[in-house]
Amino acid sequence: MIGVTVNGITRSFPEGSTVQTVVESEGYDPKRIAVEVNMDIIPRGTYPGTEIHNGDRIEIVSFVGGG
Repeated sequence: MIGVTVNGITRSFPEGSTVQTVVESEGYDPKRIAVEVNMDIIPRGTYPGTEIHNGDRIEIVSFVGGG
């Protein structure tokens, strides 16, 4: 298992997990979020192939409509 911080909370994931794994486990709709790993924005199309590593800091931001 590896430890990563997701939106300020420490979480554990199996080795080889990806950004997609994190997004799904946190219950987000990938079409309505932006993901940053260690201060780098990750393009949506690369979530499944972007592996996370022990100690990574992941921020997931939801888009909210309104005016």
